[in-house]
Amino acid sequence: MSRVALKSAREIEAMRRAGALVAETFRVLDPFVKPGVTLAELDRIAEEHIRKHGATPAYLGYGPRNNPFPATICASVNEVICHGIPGPRALLEGDIIGVDIGVLLDGVYGDACYTYTVGRVSPEVQGLVDTTRQSLAAGLEVVKPGNRTGDIGHAIQSLAEGRGYGVVREYTGHGIGKRLHEEPTIYHWGARYTGLKLQPGMVFTVEPMINLGTPDTRLLGDGWTVITADKKPSAQFEHTVVVTPKGHEILTL
Repeated sequence: MSRVALKSAREIEAMRRAGALVAETFRVLDPFVKPGVTLAELDRIAEEHIRKHGATPAYLGYGPRNNPFPATICASVNEVICHGIPGPRALLEGDIIGVDIGVLLDGVYGDACYTYTVGRVSPEVQGLVDTTRQSLAAGLEVVKPGNRTGDIGHAIQSLAEGRGYGVVREYTGHGIGKRLHEEPTIYHWGARYTGLKLQPGMVFTVEPMINLGTPDTRLLGDGWTVITADKKPSAQFEHTVVVTPKGHEILTL
């Protein structure tokens, strides 16, 4: 437990502001996510909004010195699970795109992801998106003092695998605060009553990545983009939450 820093009331209030800016950035992007828009254009809109409000894009320049992430948002289309790099690709009718946004504001981070449907999508893909959103809700429902991190993963895994979807193992939720990635690790699979016990003041992300096919993944040559091994679509939803004395509060709602 010593590695997990419980946040002070002042830190949590600062994280509310960072989380609110993340949520507001999604609202700004909403009307632009439609057929014909390029991923680079979505990235530009998000960066302008974040900087206009005195914050810094959390992902831009993040990572190893020899290969830092080159954009403000992660834009993960169709078979891309996470960490997709925005570029000249234009969205098409029937695509899905997971947009992951992180900001650094007043010394603390906010982080969330939302999967958009672009125009009308197939019933099969809509089912994937709906199940991923519901998997996040199921995981959040058990975030309360006394429960454990394994309870979160179990709730997500049970719902998603019960419907025949694959739950990605390699990429997880994480503690967050003055650093973008802290302890604890939040797995999106696992057994009840296992893992770290949740305590008020813990802040972390829950961000299930659910695949239409198998849970297997493949990292592309750019060192960032992760796709499904079978090239079937993947969806992701994420919130930053703080454990409260009676349950939890979503900071990025």
